[in-house]
Amino acid sequence: MKESIESIYNYYFNDIYRFLLSLSRDHHTAEDLVQETFLRAYLHVENNENASIKSWLFTVAHHVFIDYYRKQKRVEVKKQGFFSKLFDKRNTPEETIVIREDIQEIINLLDGIPEKQKYAVLLHDFHELSYSEAAAVMNVSLANFKVILYRGRQAMRRKKGE
Repeated sequence: MKESIESIYNYYFNDIYRFLLSLSRDHHTAEDLVQETFLRAYLHVENNENASIKSWLFTVAHHVFIDYYRKQKRVEVKKQGFFSKLFDKRNTPEETIVIREDIQEIINLLDGIPEKQKYAVLLHDFHELSYSEAAAVMNVSLANFKVILYRGRQAMRRKKGE
């Protein structure tokens, strides 16, 4: 790794935090998981085999969350605040209302779909990881990831049509 862990932390903190917040639904838990993610990244930085830093950090974060999930036995998408931080604060009140309605619709569509499909949609469509990066994060083959993502999107479309 050519970059220092501090610069990596500063650059990717918000992305990792939002990802973990969307999974844990709790600000404090997400903060703890982000710290655990960067601690593990620091401890295992030499094991990163020239992979994209962003996808490697999402992989580490995903593993941290899985460990947390196994302990807590609960996974949900953050209802308020997660997606709204993704948008520009200089929106007009009308734009803000439309964005909030869209966010609420997305949250409702994600709620209740299988976990792997939810992860796939979040990683690729919201966190903009490539197919191969997101497949690596989820530890599945590229073809399997595409199937999972397709099924997740289809489940969301079916829910929207209801």
